[in-house]
Amino acid sequence: MHDATLAQAIARFAARARYEDLPPAVTASVRQRVLDTLGICIAAQSLDSSQAVIDYVAEQGGAPQARAIGVPHRVPAALAAFGNGVLAHSLDYDDTHLPSVLHPSATIVPSVLAAAERAGTDGRTAVTAIAVGLEVCVRIGMAGYDRQAGNSVFFEHGQHATSICGALGAAVAVGVVLGQDEAQLTSSLGVAASMAAGIIEANRTGGNVKRLHCGWAAHSAVTAADLVGRGITGPPTVLEGRFGFFEAFLRGEFDPAAILEGLGTEWEVPRIFFKPYPANHFTHAAIDAATALRRRGVDHRAVRSLTLGVPAPVIRTIGEPIDGKRRPATGYQAQFSGPYAVAVGMLGGGGGLGVGLDDYTDELAAAPMRREIMDKVSVVADDECTRIFPEQFPAVLTAELVDGSAVTERILVNRGGPQHPLSDDEVELKFRDNAGRHLPETAVALIAARVLAFDELSDVGVALSALDDVAAIEYSVTTTAQEGDL
Repeated sequence: MHDATLAQAIARFAARARYEDLPPAVTASVRQRVLDTLGICIAAQSLDSSQAVIDYVAEQGGAPQARAIGVPHRVPAALAAFGNGVLAHSLDYDDTHLPSVLHPSATIVPSVLAAAERAGTDGRTAVTAIAVGLEVCVRIGMAGYDRQAGNSVFFEHGQHATSICGALGAAVAVGVVLGQDEAQLTSSLGVAASMAAGIIEANRTGGNVKRLHCGWAAHSAVTAADLVGRGITGPPTVLEGRFGFFEAFLRGEFDPAAILEGLGTEWEVPRIFFKPYPANHFTHAAIDAATALRRRGVDHRAVRSLTLGVPAPVIRTIGEPIDGKRRPATGYQAQFSGPYAVAVGMLGGGGGLGVGLDDYTDELAAAPMRREIMDKVSVVADDECTRIFPEQFPAVLTAELVDGSAVTERILVNRGGPQHPLSDDEVELKFRDNAGRHLPETAVALIAARVLAFDELSDVGVALSALDDVAAIEYSVTTTAQEGDL
C-alpha cells in the first residue's frame, strides 16, 4: 500500500475485506456491538432529547427505507442512521476505544444497519462492513493521538473525535454495504471528510448537542456514500493533503503509521472497551473500587473520608470543580462525577451488571445519603494511575475509617476491556436491562437471539422487525401526551 494515498490504502483494505477472512474474535466482537448498540438505542427513547429527534425524523417524510427506533414508520436510510446514531450516544453507555477515547459503534452500527436494511443485505456483509468501519474509525482517531502528551490532538483543539472520525469510518462501511469499488470507497471517504464535525464545548458549559454528534456523523456517512454512487467524487489525498483532513483538523500533526501498520492483519475491533456502566468511562474504576470496598464489609457510615486517586488528566472531567462534582444537579451530571461514582459503588447499584440506568436519576443525584458520601470524597492524582493512563482508566480508592484504620482498593484494569472482557451472557444481560424498558420480553429475547446469530441472517432487517409494533405504540402515546399539553 506504500504507493497509495492514505484514503486509497483504506479503500483497498475495505474493498478486499471478506467475511471469511475475518478473525473469529472480530466477528464475535461485532455481534456483541450490534446487540449492545441496539439496547442503548432502545433505552435512550426515554430522554427528552431523544423524543425531539424521533419527532424530527418522523416528520421529515421520504422513501420508506429503514427503521429508526421510536418512529412508527420506515424513513430514508440517512434519517434512520441519524435517529439511531443520536440514541446510541445519548446515554453515555456506548463503547470506547483506548487510548483514542473514541466511541465508534454509536456511528458505525446505525449507519450500516440503515444502509443494509435498505439494500436487503445479508448478515455476513453487514458484519464485514461494521468491522471495516470500526477499524477505519479508530485508526484515523489514533493517527491524531499524541503518544508523548498522552492525549488526543482532536480533543486539545475542542473537536469531538468520535463524530469526526466516525463519519469517515462509517462512510467506508456504508460503501462496503453498497459494494463500492476502491475508487468509489476513496471518494466516499473523501466526501464524508467535508461533512465531518463535532465541537465538545458542551462538555464544559452545558447543552445536550453532543448527543446529536454520532447521529449527524451517521447521516453524513450514508449521504456521502449515496452521493458517490450518483457520481460525486472526493480527493484521493483527502487525509494527508496540503488542504486535507489532518491539516484542517489537526494542523498537520498526525501519524500515518497508525492507519497503515497492520491494516487488515492486526485488528483493533476486539480491543474496543464495552461500557458495563452508564457513565463517563473515567468513573468506571471508581465504581468498581467502591463496590470492592462494600463487598469487603466497609460500611459508608463507618467512613471518615474517601480519597479517589485517578490519572492526572482525568481530574478535570470527574473531579473539578470538586464542589460541583459533590453536588451533581442532575442524573446526567452524576455520570461525570467521581464522588457520585464512589457513592453508587458504596451503596450498590440496580443494573444487571451491578450499576445501571436507574442509578443515574435526578432524584438519586440529590439523595441525602449519596450526598453525605460524596461530601467525604476527594479526587486526587495518583502516580501509578497516571502512568497507566490512557491504556486503561484506573482508580485507587482509600477509605479512612472512624476507628483510625484505612482500607484501599486498586482497580488498574477496566471491566469490559480486552483484559477483563464481558461475555456474551453479560452483553446480553446489559441489552435485556436496556431493551426491557420499552419492549416486552418476547421482543427482547427475539432481537437478542437474532443479533447473536447476526452472521446467519439473510436480511439484517429481520433483526429489527420486532421493534415495529412497539415503535408505533410508543410514538402514539408520546404524540397523544404532547397534544394533550397544548
